[in-house]
Amino acid sequence: QVQLVESGGGLVQPGGSLRLSCAASGIIFSINAMGWYRQAPGKQRELVASITRGGSTNYSDAVKGRFTISRDNDKNTADLQMNSLEPADAAVYYCNADVRVTPWSSSGYWGKGTLVTVSS
Repeated sequence: QVQLVESGGGLVQPGGSLRLSCAASGIIFSINAMGWYRQAPGKQRELVASITRGGSTNYSDAVKGRFTISRDNDKNTADLQMNSLEPADAAVYYCNADVRVTPWSSSGYWGKGTLVTVSS
């Protein structure tokens, strides 16, 4: 089985920064795309940022220029650096990964989420 574990959430003031980390473990041949999603109370889960194995990135318009996604293919980790945080960024942040457990098959996995609160 594959597990994704997020860390780094917490309480931050508006304008502050947080760095989220996601670590994948288990039977992993390789990981294709990795991404960060978020879900605020009463809202649907939305994509925040994603990164391919080769390092190509994609960001939602809401976070472009403020958040940076990165990954370490050797360690099976993905980080999300969040700067200039706004109250609207408050949500539970989830890590997602498309994991190859064998060379010919892959599946999507989710972490349990980490809470980010932005408040003064």
